[in-house]
Amino acid sequence: MPQDTVKGERIAKVIARAGVASRRDAEKLISAGLVLVNGVQIDSPALNVTDTDRIVVDGTPLEAPDVARVWIYHKPIGQVTTDRDEKGRQTVFDALPEDMPRVMSVGRLDINSEGLLLLTNDGALKRRLELPSTGLLRKYRVRINGRPKEAALEQLRAGITYEGVHYQPMDVVLDRQQGANAWLTVGIREGKNREIRKTMAAMGWTVNRLIRVSYGPFQLGQLKEGQVEELRRKVLRDQLGLSYDDVAPPPTGKPSIKGNARKPGASKASFGKPNTGRLGGGKPTTDKSGPRLGKPNTRKPSADEAGARAGRPGPSSAKPSRSGAQHARPTSKPRPPRKPSR
Repeated sequence: MPQDTVKGERIAKVIARAGVASRRDAEKLISAGLVLVNGVQIDSPALNVTDTDRIVVDGTPLEAPDVARVWIYHKPIGQVTTDRDEKGRQTVFDALPEDMPRVMSVGRLDINSEGLLLLTNDGALKRRLELPSTGLLRKYRVRINGRPKEAALEQLRAGITYEGVHYQPMDVVLDRQQGANAWLTVGIREGKNREIRKTMAAMGWTVNRLIRVSYGPFQLGQLKEGQVEELRRKVLRDQLGLSYDDVAPPPTGKPSIKGNARKPGASKASFGKPNTGRLGGGKPTTDKSGPRLGKPNTRKPSADEAGARAGRPGPSSAKPSRSGAQHARPTSKPRPPRKPSR
């Protein structure tokens, strides 16, 4: 068996890990004859390479892959999620800070959608996060023009076929009806092209606002529109199972993103409390018969209380000293002294 099929990693995966292109695009570069390995042009991705191999992609030597890093970006309406736009529209990558490395988007949001967009410098991690088999739940707040009935929502929960495409079951909850519009919270795991807009159209509704508020364990939080923030190494390790050797040192900026999602229907600068209830923004379920939770009791116990807990009398129950009465005020009227017997 040839050695190059035993050791190392597939050439397309190595190119993707270096952040040059996705694995699929790397295979296209190979087929186009734009990849050299140790000075030899290759035309098939069925090749494993190691750290000792010299790789050149489209005339540029391939640098050692950087450690995996992930950012959260709050995409506003009007930006397209692509490297270049033939219509000259602003892209997500045009709006990123100049000091950021080359990154790729994890999935996409169309030009009229807003909210959380994950960015990474690691092509293999990008693919892992995008795969439906990973099972990451993407949650959206969706405003539709229509009056949804429970029967229609049940169809979406069961999965539907629309225009020849089958869409997997989704989590759908009606939050509230506001005149001709209604707010829904929708959770999907597959993420087909314009899935929410098409499935809502299948029900006879038009989506007029769509906000992604979470992607798997990552939350949009209070990040403002147009801002980007890098996730800490500990978050990547805990949430994605990456080792410390696989991820970058923790950024020196703000901590990992947590907090409140914007309340649908509010102004763009207005954020509400996080939804702690069921999926879709319903009121959190609380048991009114249970104890009320408050701040922990940090008061130190009195001497009497401490003595009672230890099984011994406290100072207030001790006999008065010969020097005089105790200083504590009596709680009841003292008895009159008994007359001495003759």
